[in-house]
Amino acid sequence: MHKLFFHGQTLHLLPSGALYWPARKTLTVSDLHLGKSERLARRGGSLLPPYETQATLEKLDRDLEATGAETVICLGDSFDDLAAADGIEEASRLWLVRLMAGKDWTWITGNHDPGPIDLGGTHRAELKALPFTFRHIAEPQERAEISGHYHPKASLAGQSRPCFLADAARLILPAYGTYTGGLRSKDASLVTLMAKDALAILTGPRVLAIPMPR
Repeated sequence: MHKLFFHGQTLHLLPSGALYWPARKTLTVSDLHLGKSERLARRGGSLLPPYETQATLEKLDRDLEATGAETVICLGDSFDDLAAADGIEEASRLWLVRLMAGKDWTWITGNHDPGPIDLGGTHRAELKALPFTFRHIAEPQERAEISGHYHPKASLAGQSRPCFLADAARLILPAYGTYTGGLRSKDASLVTLMAKDALAILTGPRVLAIPMPR
């Protein structure tokens, strides 16, 4: 875990790619892309192992248990498309409903899942929980912003790992879902968005903060 002091609050950046805000007992995850293997198969794309939704839900279950979070914010692209939300297997649907039970759960809309889903919770374009604004895609002029969308990755010693990106204005979460791919931190869209002193906090067994590779 990496502790990040951001706009007066201490945030825990977890090895899984989740963000935990202890003062608010809030767990935030981004880009779960549940149902990605089903969506690719439906559209005739490359096939992925069919257990990606289960693997993502297992990870989420562990993080909720470990943190005791009472509030959950999903930062968009929680489903790979709206049909994937409707077509989720019944066992996975029941598992997700169980995870949501008793929690204040917010679904932020993303570019893959731009409409409400029939699973309960609250649906918002963005969520303000002072001092932060939670949204799917970062807006360049914003401050105290927490977002996702880009699936950032960074390399260390030749190994690429999903990472958080952080500077004084914003925090971008890695994709939480299994088999979601990623965008290198050296990509022009991220280099332009993030300040020169931005950090990349690599996820995995050893959470490590390094200067954002450019």
